[in-house]
Amino acid sequence: MPYMLLILEPIGQREARGEAEGRVAYERMQRYAADLQARGLLRGAESLASQRTATRVARACAGGVAQVLDGPFAEAKEMVGGYFLLDCPTREQAVEIALACPAAEWATVEVRELGPCFL
Repeated sequence: MPYMLLILEPIGQREARGEAEGRVAYERMQRYAADLQARGLLRGAESLASQRTATRVARACAGGVAQVLDGPFAEAKEMVGGYFLLDCPTREQAVEIALACPAAEWATVEVRELGPCFL
């Protein structure tokens, strides 16, 4: 069963942490991903760049007219900093994996089952 772990970081946390501390955190996350890969549980994982360089595209909120908004986004209190795409048999195992994620020390790790958008 596929599950996604979304890493939800507070805005500004990366800048406050600094490069040296950030590199240590990134290395921990890479080791965590390598362990999941070795256990046959990882489909994919990536870190995302800051939301400062993100762009949002929407039509629904603008009455069908295309709307493009460049970041940073003033209303945002957190950003998706990365993800892990898992393949594990149960939600309970996905939650256990999330609890072991180093990012849970400085961010929220959201566990989501993959599924069609109509459910």
